[in-house]
Amino acid sequence: MREGGAVSESADISYTCPRCSAEVAEAYYGPCRSCRQLLRDQYAGLEQDIEAEEYAPKMNVTPNAVALKE
Repeated sequence: MREGGAVSESADISYTCPRCSAEVAEAYYGPCRSCRQLLRDQYAGLEQDIEAEEYAPKMNVTPNAVALKE
């Protein structure tokens, strides 16, 4: 419930965990606490640094005529 523009953190909702089908009561819908911990443990250390390729415009792109004006 909203009181004074802030969201109340004590308003838990009851729902079925979409991952393990257990009945839980939490503030937000999603995997339950035990499922979240299992997912963290399962995927820990799998993060990767991704290097983006340098942007190269397509050949059909023409330069701005105003920028090339001398």
